[in-house]
Amino acid sequence: MEQSTPWEFSDDRGRLAVAGDRPLRIVAYIQAGATLCDHGIRPVGLFGSQHDGAAPDPAKAGELPLAEIGYLGSGGALHPDTLLEAAPDLVVAVTYDGEQVYGLEQKTALELETHVPVATVAVGPGRSLAGVRERFAALAGSLGRGEPLVRARELDAAEDALRQATGGAVRPRVLALSPAGPERVHLARPSSWPDLRALTEHGVGLLEPAAGAGVNWSTVGWADAAAMAPDIVLMDVRANAARPEQLRSDAHWRAIEARSRLLPWNPEAPCSRRAHTRFFTLVADTVRETAGAA
Repeated sequence: MEQSTPWEFSDDRGRLAVAGDRPLRIVAYIQAGATLCDHGIRPVGLFGSQHDGAAPDPAKAGELPLAEIGYLGSGGALHPDTLLEAAPDLVVAVTYDGEQVYGLEQKTALELETHVPVATVAVGPGRSLAGVRERFAALAGSLGRGEPLVRARELDAAEDALRQATGGAVRPRVLALSPAGPERVHLARPSSWPDLRALTEHGVGLLEPAAGAGVNWSTVGWADAAAMAPDIVLMDVRANAARPEQLRSDAHWRAIEARSRLLPWNPEAPCSRRAHTRFFTLVADTVRETAGAA
């Protein structure tokens, strides 16, 4: 008579998540859930972060069928009992610092781990985009699923297209940002974001904010952003970021909008070949068009 082998996964906090059998019922932070969905795994429940509200943020959801998956809440309003009511075999989340379970208060995460295994994947500074993608692929593989092989070929082609688009004589100036409102804007520090760092490695001319406070962002007025004269703006599309129509009372934003091509940017996009292929393709097409119009 065969004995079942316990399931285990060593996560990016250095903790070993263990279950008696391969987990089937997974509750996930919405970005992690969207990534698992691209690997053929549908979570039974989702939760958000302190930046989210009572409903899931569609920008973070990827291909998740939100109407069919329960959203359990977000941030400080999320109680361990609410997560446990979904009867998970495993909770999957991300970590930015290699210690904290992002989206859960520390006391919530600690209590949760006394009842159910929790696995995190690091997505913060110091992690390469390919490295994050591979860690999610390893987790999905341990759960018995993975992306189709064709996705690898599509990603290779998208990366080649991006390198070709950035190899010309004209190199558009690209600025990644998250609007806080008509007075302030958070400018992304490219080295702190795996997806932005990947763009620079493929030749994209990302603009670097001035040195100062903030590891991930430099928070400034719109005048400072306009002075950087971007040709392309990667603009945060998450629900907590201000929309373009909310910014038009500011003349500096209007100047940016008039001269720049605006591209949607999701700092919490799914970490899968499918999602990264789409992102690289969008940037490559826009760089090529912008350089051609110069």
